[in-house]
Amino acid sequence: MSQTTSDSAVRNTSANEPFSAILEKSLSRRTLARGSLGAALAVMTGSVLSACGGGGSDDASSNPPGTGGGGSGETLKLGFQSLQSSMTDACVVPAGYVAQVLGAWGTPLDDIAQPWSRDGNNTSNDLLHSTGMHHDGMHYFPLQGSSTEGLLAVNHEYIDESALHPAGPTQVGGKRPAEEVRKEINAHGVSILHIRLQGGRWAIVKNSRYNRRFTAATPMALAGPVAGSASVRTPFSPNGRQVRGTNNNCGNGFTPWGTYITAEENWAACFVNTGTLTRDQKRVGVQAAKGRYLWETAAGDATEQLGEFARFDNTPRGADATQDWRNEANGFGYLVEIDPYDPSSIATKRTAMGRFAHEGSAYAPPVAGKPLSFYSGDDSRFEYLYKFVSAAAWDPKDADRTDRLAVGAKYLDQGTLYVARFDASGKGEWLALAEGTKNAAGRTLKEEFGGIDQILLNTRGAADFVGATPMDRPEWTAAHPTNGDVYVTLTNNTSRNAARGTNPANPRLNNVNGHIVRWRDQPDSTVFQWEIFVYGSDAGADADTNRSGLTALNQLASPDGLCFDGRGILWVQTDNGIDGGRNNAVAKTTNDQMLAVIPPAMGATPATGPVINGGNQGELRRFFVGPNEAEITGFAFTPDHKTVFLNVQHPVNWPAYDTEDATAAPTGKVRPRSSTVVIQRKDGGAIGV
Repeated sequence: MSQTTSDSAVRNTSANEPFSAILEKSLSRRTLARGSLGAALAVMTGSVLSACGGGGSDDASSNPPGTGGGGSGETLKLGFQSLQSSMTDACVVPAGYVAQVLGAWGTPLDDIAQPWSRDGNNTSNDLLHSTGMHHDGMHYFPLQGSSTEGLLAVNHEYIDESALHPAGPTQVGGKRPAEEVRKEINAHGVSILHIRLQGGRWAIVKNSRYNRRFTAATPMALAGPVAGSASVRTPFSPNGRQVRGTNNNCGNGFTPWGTYITAEENWAACFVNTGTLTRDQKRVGVQAAKGRYLWETAAGDATEQLGEFARFDNTPRGADATQDWRNEANGFGYLVEIDPYDPSSIATKRTAMGRFAHEGSAYAPPVAGKPLSFYSGDDSRFEYLYKFVSAAAWDPKDADRTDRLAVGAKYLDQGTLYVARFDASGKGEWLALAEGTKNAAGRTLKEEFGGIDQILLNTRGAADFVGATPMDRPEWTAAHPTNGDVYVTLTNNTSRNAARGTNPANPRLNNVNGHIVRWRDQPDSTVFQWEIFVYGSDAGADADTNRSGLTALNQLASPDGLCFDGRGILWVQTDNGIDGGRNNAVAKTTNDQMLAVIPPAMGATPATGPVINGGNQGELRRFFVGPNEAEITGFAFTPDHKTVFLNVQHPVNWPAYDTEDATAAPTGKVRPRSSTVVIQRKDGGAIGV
């Protein structure tokens, strides 16, 4: 995300012990007990390879990084050399690879839309029929199993108003023009793109029936416990079963039955309540003075329909919730399920999976006869990691059903939402956000918040209440395709100071670089085992900061996007906030990037130091570097692993005009466009190996 939309406010005022303090205790217990601080740091920075993968005990994993840990018996190795740093207005890929721009912001999906204008003169209706702005999470859905034709679902997280409009946003008498607001609303959301590979080049199939836009104004269904409750009834939906739009779609997920999950992240700041903020509005960040884009100021325009602008002002003014828009924000903050294969389907918000700043969703490998588990981070400082467990047991036959949203209702509308507590022993526990769950004082969630609909509406507050572990901005989650290990990126937290303290899973004060944690759930239990996978750092930092021993070839900061491909390669993307200035040592050296590593499986006991350390850090390799000021995000592979898609978000001067070559730098100043980048090998081989 851009620095302009990141929620920098600390909205968690609970006294719950933060992850960094727990991690410090964990390191002390598991490492310092073995000897001096110097010896501990030697282990943490990887003097010996045995420190990685499975623990600092004699149970260390037999699969070091680079050999795989999926249990397939095959040796999987990376087949490219780590890239050097880059700070240019161009993309960089390894030797033997090519990179193509695809579906840049404003690319028409049909003949209704006019071609993208270099002057920013496209209309709101053009945007409704074109790719949106600031691409983020995505997934490739093959058509009939094809690796050369499929549907690419792409999130559009937010907007850059200065690029979207000819001369930036305007106001007339303190009000935003209705056309500008509609254009901004239509630039948000999700695109479904029918794409095809021909002659080595991927292209959008224009006018395809599959091409579709979901925007911040598209009617959507509400499902699960919150749906139909008094808290989501509005003038638009008096029965509380519908809501207009999805907003700030950041990370993503997908399901075993072939649907797309888009995550609503920093949506709250689009809404304002100039009256008294409710408990949940304060906790999620609804604004008290004005909305982020001032959309609410267009209310009353002669062309306004059904309160399309007024709904962003949640100030209570009427006799009840059907007479004003006090409940409008309660329809946002969810995971949204979309069936890309059915152009007539209605996107559905799955409220049982919680309401917060969802970064994405990843599911553990399904097991027949067992419930499904989905994991999601809440991307804000000192927020939490969540797990949703379905009430229904997995039936493999559901993977082939064509009524995919009905399958989604079966697994995603009923279940239990949990929040993670990390303990210093390398163990942790999933705490149920259920009516009967008690806090340390013996008071239940139902007594504190009410029924399950209110608990879910106040997910963050419920997590505070039960004593979950505050984390350093938990973002994307990823599950290994075979062994079940789950990973989460903890992007950074410069607000972690001495007063807030550290904990075992978040051990560094002023954590400008971030880190990645992984865990394994114990079967049929709420207990899990966890360990640090890698610490972000610049290569020149001291040993306490550079605990993974990173070098100039893989130094990284602010890990964000995270995904496994089907072979077990873990891909890590960074969002180092360079659009806000080169404010840390890594940012002063390289643009944002995507790296790859083949992680070993977790061992029987947690590692004493990071899995990636000074003895094996060379297995973490830089595969891609983006253009200046751009975040690298979003990830999708074709089934044959011969094409990888990623997104370049908020570049400052890219892509170059009149070429699809993503590695070409502009010769002058261009209007920047977020875009998907398609990477293939020149010899047609599989990516990365």
